[in-house]
Amino acid sequence: MKIERTVPAALVILCLVSLAAAAGNESDKAIAKHRMGTIVIRTKPGAAVSVTQKSHEFWFGTAIARTVFRDTSRPDSKKYLEILKANFNSAVCENAMKWYGTQKQAGPPNYSDADRMVAWCNTNGFPIRGHCIFWATPKYVQPWVKALDNKQLPAAMKLRNDGLLKRYAGKVCEYDVNNEMIHVRYFANRLGDGIRVKMFQWARAADPKAILYVNDYNIVSGGDGPKYVKHIEKLIADGAKVGGIGVQGHFGRHVNIPNVKKTLDLLAKFKLPIKVTEFDINTSDEAAKAADLVAFYRTCFAHPSVEGILMWGFWEGRHWRPKAALWKRDFTPTPAAKAYRKLVYETWWTRWKGTADAAGRCEVPAYFGRHTVKIGSESKEINLTRAAGKIELDARKSK
Repeated sequence: MKIERTVPAALVILCLVSLAAAAGNESDKAIAKHRMGTIVIRTKPGAAVSVTQKSHEFWFGTAIARTVFRDTSRPDSKKYLEILKANFNSAVCENAMKWYGTQKQAGPPNYSDADRMVAWCNTNGFPIRGHCIFWATPKYVQPWVKALDNKQLPAAMKLRNDGLLKRYAGKVCEYDVNNEMIHVRYFANRLGDGIRVKMFQWARAADPKAILYVNDYNIVSGGDGPKYVKHIEKLIADGAKVGGIGVQGHFGRHVNIPNVKKTLDLLAKFKLPIKVTEFDINTSDEAAKAADLVAFYRTCFAHPSVEGILMWGFWEGRHWRPKAALWKRDFTPTPAAKAYRKLVYETWWTRWKGTADAAGRCEVPAYFGRHTVKIGSESKEINLTRAAGKIELDARKSK
């Protein structure tokens, strides 16, 4: 006789909550280990000291829309830029730098949109990604480029590469070289796989300081992680100077956190910086979107190889998937926007007050980034980097 036992629903929920709490505790420990360092302050014994964060070293960024920058006096543009500056610290041009975005027709390229966006980012202290030098999706390869023969095509591609990278050298710090290589291959089909390595060589020569990324989809949001690893291995073996790994993160209703972590662990073998380059969750279930955003950001921030997360837009009025936006068309923040702000600007934000000990010393655990240290009525800004791990401020030398 078969005896079936049912588990009470309340017990199932309790187990799930316990598992989530355990995972959360592990993330918190990893975040403290990988995202925090120490600020040591030396001053007079008993002096009042405060440390307040000004910005993160980690990239909490977003894609930005070209149309906003064409007339920044418009009310919606002003509000967009206000939210951008208050909630993010880095950016990527959504379409303005793509080849079809700068040179739809044969002839001189038009960089006016990209120029405005780069200028705003540079003025406001936003590091900016170049997206992308090439994109081999046939529907986005311009008709005039397709019409070139196989001798003309590489020459046109090199002109494109050199024009973009030399124009923004020192202003754009990294690029997606050949977007979505494991899924699309227009140029490789025309010219052979060697053109993919040649793209990296051209980019390195045009701007030696830029970090050169691979970038693809269905990696953390799907099952193409192992395929991506093999692709990167071959690129490197063939001589491409890959400097970073980009993983897009376009999710539907649900984010599979175990798959995200497993894939990040898999890619970490290259010991290269990883960035989530295009993140969004396309659902009208606002509570689910907020919960999954928190889980995803916590997982990525806890991972030692990840150096940034960039949303693929934030405002419903300029978003390729409007349901995924964090701010509604009227700029009302969604629950996901509030959850994001709470994580980045409250939970992961250094705020410390105290007094120097009898030796005149304070030791403050702090998130990597820029901080204002106030001692009495005197203030000083310092930069705690992950590379250093620790910074000392000797205020005894100050007047």
